[in-house]
Amino acid sequence: MEDAVSAASFPGTTFLAGGTNLVDLMKLGVAQPTALVDVRGLALDFVDELPSGGLRIGATTRNSDLATHPLVRERYPALAQALLSGASAQVRNVATLAGNLLQRTRCPYFQDISKPCNKRRPGSGCPAVEGEHRGLAIFGHSPGCVATHPSDMAVALAAFEARVEARGPRGTRSFPISELYRLPEDHPDRDTTLQPGELIVAAELEPVAPGTRSVYRKARERASFAFALVSVAAVAAVSDGVVEDCRIALGGVAHGPWRALRAEDSLRGQPAIPDNFARAADAELAAARPLRDNGFKVELARSLITRTLQEVCL
Repeated sequence: MEDAVSAASFPGTTFLAGGTNLVDLMKLGVAQPTALVDVRGLALDFVDELPSGGLRIGATTRNSDLATHPLVRERYPALAQALLSGASAQVRNVATLAGNLLQRTRCPYFQDISKPCNKRRPGSGCPAVEGEHRGLAIFGHSPGCVATHPSDMAVALAAFEARVEARGPRGTRSFPISELYRLPEDHPDRDTTLQPGELIVAAELEPVAPGTRSVYRKARERASFAFALVSVAAVAAVSDGVVEDCRIALGGVAHGPWRALRAEDSLRGQPAIPDNFARAADAELAAARPLRDNGFKVELARSLITRTLQEVCL
């Protein structure tokens, strides 16, 4: 592993595992790495139960294996549901945990090298702001970028408050998945907080408390192999009809998984009834900043949050 990290410290070098996103971008001319470091031979394909009852998942674990793992399906069903709703079975058989987390944000202008794009060429502009942005962000965007992150799995991991372990030239560090992704702000070309040469090694899930339920739901243009217009991962514990705890993450609406903290705060300690679910959704969506053609996502998110909370809490 140290050799891989060392090799990737050279400018323009990129790690390669499943390649389901990177290779496509290379074919389009969007990604042009000077060298690739193949990490498929590293011993990072595992799903280990921790003494606490949580899970540690290796970076090269295939999405299909993770989605069908008995402990994932039993303890973290929203994660299994998210994985199975993403891509096709053929892609899931190749795609890896780390590669899924590190997919580049989605935008038609980013994938078209004949168009300007601040993500590809900083300072060239963001034509999506006034152009085609129906499927793009309603939270956390900037004048320089309105792209969205495509991962379903990352949304579920955000709701479970997973931690990411990365190894780089300066050693190993562990941090919440909420700290992995960057909002575009002044540097839309930087999707994540990873440093040059840092390799994601694993993701770790804390044990879930007894009685906790989780659900992942996704609204998309077609029934299969389509990115989310809006998705919701909800993790909740209800006792005597009162929401003791809840964690909600949204997909398809921002540069990374969007943690719905306002909705969570609104719902904790409140009766688990549909009116409160709708109020929680409204509390979060009051901060949305839809663009000219994607305002429909606000109402779609409201409906999806409300229905998902009904499913997980009632």
